[in-house]
Amino acid sequence: MIIRVRVIPNANRSEVVGRIGSTVRVKVAAQSVDGKANGELVDFLSDFFEVKNRGVKIVRGEKGKEKTVEIAGRPEEELEQVMETIP
Repeated sequence: MIIRVRVIPNANRSEVVGRIGSTVRVKVAAQSVDGKANGELVDFLSDFFEVKNRGVKIVRGEKGKEKTVEIAGRPEEELEQVMETIP
């Protein structure tokens, strides 16, 4: 599954804030320095979607706040159900 993510770095804790259209807004508890926010995003999304870390890959936007992320490691239907839980 491919999703678009808007990352908000330097938060108190990592959490999904919501969705704007098809873009998921995620706060991460890491600074956007030396790839720390990207690493935290991958860790957080792997926990959120219940897949292994290697199942989450930043496909596009590694240096920006808008990212395209590929989620793999579970059936597509299960991943879509998790997406539906995001308000």
